[in-house]
Amino acid sequence: MKENIAQRLAGLRDLMRREKLDAFIFPSTDPHNSEYVPDRWKGREWISGFNGSAGTAVVTLHSAALWTDSRYFLAAEDQLSGTEFQLMKLKIEGTPTISEWLGQQLRDSDGAQVGVDGMVNSMARVEALISDLRHEGGITVRTNLDPLASLWTDRPAIPADKVNVQPLQFAGETTASKLSRIRKALRAAHADGMLVSALDDIAWTLNLRGTDVHCNPVFVSYLLISSSEATLYINKEKLSSEVEAYLLEQGVRTAAYDEVRQGIREYAEYNILLDPNETNYPLSRLVQVQEVVRANSPIPAMKAVKNEAEIRGYRSAMLKDGIALVKFLRWLKPAVEAGGQTEVSIDRKLTSLRAEQPLFRDISFDTIAGYGVHGAIVHYEASPETDIPLEPRGFLLLDSGAQYQDGTTDITRTIALGPVTDYEKHIYTLVLKGHIQLELCKFPSGASGTQMDILAREAMWREGLNYLHGTGHGVGSYLNVHEGPHQFRMEWMPAPFVEHMTVTDEPGIYLPGRFGVRTENTLIITHYKDTEFGRFLQFEPLTLCPIDTTPILKDELLDEEVAWLNDYHQHVYDMLAPHLEGADLEWLRDATQPI
Repeated sequence: MKENIAQRLAGLRDLMRREKLDAFIFPSTDPHNSEYVPDRWKGREWISGFNGSAGTAVVTLHSAALWTDSRYFLAAEDQLSGTEFQLMKLKIEGTPTISEWLGQQLRDSDGAQVGVDGMVNSMARVEALISDLRHEGGITVRTNLDPLASLWTDRPAIPADKVNVQPLQFAGETTASKLSRIRKALRAAHADGMLVSALDDIAWTLNLRGTDVHCNPVFVSYLLISSSEATLYINKEKLSSEVEAYLLEQGVRTAAYDEVRQGIREYAEYNILLDPNETNYPLSRLVQVQEVVRANSPIPAMKAVKNEAEIRGYRSAMLKDGIALVKFLRWLKPAVEAGGQTEVSIDRKLTSLRAEQPLFRDISFDTIAGYGVHGAIVHYEASPETDIPLEPRGFLLLDSGAQYQDGTTDITRTIALGPVTDYEKHIYTLVLKGHIQLELCKFPSGASGTQMDILAREAMWREGLNYLHGTGHGVGSYLNVHEGPHQFRMEWMPAPFVEHMTVTDEPGIYLPGRFGVRTENTLIITHYKDTEFGRFLQFEPLTLCPIDTTPILKDELLDEEVAWLNDYHQHVYDMLAPHLEGADLEWLRDATQPI
């Protein structure tokens, strides 16, 4: 693999010389600015060898570097070793920005020019890059070249799999109704229409699902909405006659995927809303309207608030997931003690138990099964090269989830496979305290996740400990496991938390070379009380799975934290017990005993 990277860099540099480019930037995104992308657009991975979901590779004629965040520091360091790529750690003091680094690297180049494929870069990203590089010695940006078109000779095609209708019993609202709400929101923003690029927004709006992206039930397409029409741009082989008929019934025309350029040019209303963070740069340059309204798409905020059918679906999905998890956890420790289990084998076991449940469709992301030192790698993914055997001692960090047609799950449990040290217990308890304090939070409707994030970190901050990833994200309804706009994060995130949103609660502590701990539930926001100060909300856990009590230092928990844990375990038992029997039921009874 490392030899391939060297060959690819050599081929890229030959092309750059012919095109008179001094550098080229490869982001992680696709033409829809997705977090997780179809194989066709994994260009950053192809050129660098780094396969994390977030990162940017930059190549000059003489150097190469890759920027990623704390979730991937250890994984990137390993995957980039033996290549010429230098790891750049985002949000770490001393790490230059991409533009600063390019300014340093190209300071001796007269009239330096940097290339990006505009189709996989948003309006906002390209405009910021143009501005930043202008201040780094007048470096210019070229946006009309995709070097992978010639270099990546076995590049995957756009998937041709069929899309399917998400039944109304799970969607809870018709496409026609959603389009009506979107148009109302557009009028409030003084816009006549909009281009929808985000794949999960399109899937949600049209009540369709696909298989174009690993673990994410979306499909490659654009949706152009005007005041009176809606057109889905998609490769036609993906649509059955039944789906086409369904779309026409909902007021949606269809056209070929590549015809979106023509559709944008011919869009004839006075103005159009383009989300600068979602719309790719070339498409944004094609509009010929009187005014472009640059604003956030209204769809993510709509999608984030779940309707009654979606909430029922979540509860059903979490119940099925809880049954599978209890069967797995009952099996786990005896299997480890018997020997022969590895990170990969337990992942397969858990997936097989989930697959037994009704309406199971897929996992919701690649399972993170990190034993011992691997638990400190935030987004670790076991592979044949990294797989290690599990032993009846130390921690296993298991972050996993499933896609059921009625809901998406996301859960992390850290499990003591046998004896753990007092220090490991202390770290485990600190993380649990943070998790519980966030779940206990009561807050006014409209508060942001940034205002609450401290609750998960306060106990560990007192000891000079921290984690650099967000504390929680929204979860889709049989959609992407990462969903915005709301999230728990240290950085300012103004998106309001409102009733019926889902969000994860997943603080952690990671000690490189030693171990890691994370505890995660998926929550739903519910009504708490109304007072003279307004409407107050609270969190209700949707996840149904015991939290390992064996590593807890009870004396380090507050009384309210102990009470929450005992109440949660009683709830888990009450919900799951009627669906279990024998050894599974006995294990659940023991695992949910009060501490």
